[in-house]
Amino acid sequence: MRPLRELLHAQRATTARTSASSAAASTPAAEREPVCAECGGARFVRVTTDIDHPDFGRAVPCACARAEDDAERRARLLRYSRLGALERFTFETLVPHGRSSDARARERYVVAVEAARRFAEAPEGWLVLGGVPGCGKTHLAAAIVNRAIERGSPALFFTVADLLDRLRASYDDEAELAYDALSEQVRAAPLLVLDDLDGYSETAWAREKFVQVVSHRFHAALPTVFTTVTSPEEIEGRLGARLGDPSLVQQFVLEEPPRQQFIAVGGMTQERLDAFTFETFRPAGHGLRGEDRRNLESAFRLARKWADEPEGWLVLLGANGTGKTHLAAAVASHRVGAGDRVAFATVPDLLDELRATFDPDSGERFDTLFRRLRDVDLLILDDLGAHQSSGWAQEKLYQLLNYRHLGRRPTVVTSDLELTKLEPRIASRLGDLQVATVYELRVPDYRMGS
Repeated sequence: MRPLRELLHAQRATTARTSASSAAASTPAAEREPVCAECGGARFVRVTTDIDHPDFGRAVPCACARAEDDAERRARLLRYSRLGALERFTFETLVPHGRSSDARARERYVVAVEAARRFAEAPEGWLVLGGVPGCGKTHLAAAIVNRAIERGSPALFFTVADLLDRLRASYDDEAELAYDALSEQVRAAPLLVLDDLDGYSETAWAREKFVQVVSHRFHAALPTVFTTVTSPEEIEGRLGARLGDPSLVQQFVLEEPPRQQFIAVGGMTQERLDAFTFETFRPAGHGLRGEDRRNLESAFRLARKWADEPEGWLVLLGANGTGKTHLAAAVASHRVGAGDRVAFATVPDLLDELRATFDPDSGERFDTLFRRLRDVDLLILDDLGAHQSSGWAQEKLYQLLNYRHLGRRPTVVTSDLELTKLEPRIASRLGDLQVATVYELRVPDYRMGS
């Protein structure tokens, strides 16, 4: 076993060697050249001595870079950029109007290409390129880096997943670049491209380190390009806020994803929803008569009328098997057919899902799911009260309902409990006669054949 003093000495020596020059450390030993004392091998320096200088605070080529000929400079910048095979992705090799057959998508593509060309000539602020996979985001981002190289300016290209892998690996004593050196290289790059932003949320550690890098560049207003499938509005708090800041960021969507009209949390899939329609509902049940039949027929007419012109809330109460879920699903099916975005959530499943997405290592972020449910045209909450609620779960459910109550957004709620047995704040909103229409189904259990 090696003494602690020896281990610490070895680690300091490794860090010192690898931190001397990020460019030198990432180059094979046979290709390494003496490291410039001015820039440490970065090939650029920042003007910091004269605050009146027009380039104060900017990155400018170091004297060692200016002494190179064009071929040497291009080769060095290309190695620094990490483009690799993406060197072939230039503005000249772009498909002029994109690959989509949709006219609106082609228009968006042309606008984004022109914005990328302007940015490539004079990088300033942030550029966010969004759109579905395969629409040309990475090609555009690589073209910006290639144009920077043509102009003799350094630019660095990373896919987000690769960057996070390298940051993790940089903690190893045998890593090509120590963590501090790699982090500084990315934080201080005159132009940085981060491709495939959707790969950033692997672990809580990865998210934190990535946000640190992004926040540094945000506060310094360093030119940065992002590509992403996810819109900035759906991205986790701090990162999403920075990507959506109009004072620094330009956003362009090359091609929008198809609109997701139906969101299911729980067992109500699209296929099952198609089976629960007003046409398949039996207002007479299993031969109901008298008051029972009139009660169910009234519920049917109420739900159908509400589905034609949804306004406020529809609250359906009643025991199990009385038709509440079928009527709620029929409303959802009708509104999907009318072009609305509809979410159908079984409340116990919804709370499980919210708890799961609250986990830092979850694939889907809590705030993304919560916002999607909060903002849909129509929200169905089925089986409210059939859950064992923690204080946290009750609070999140209340926040969701309160938001939609304040905005009077169309919402359908079903429950087998009386309002008085629900959490008081929720019950108060469900029973608000200015917003909600409450109807109790008082019929036998249809599933039991009654």
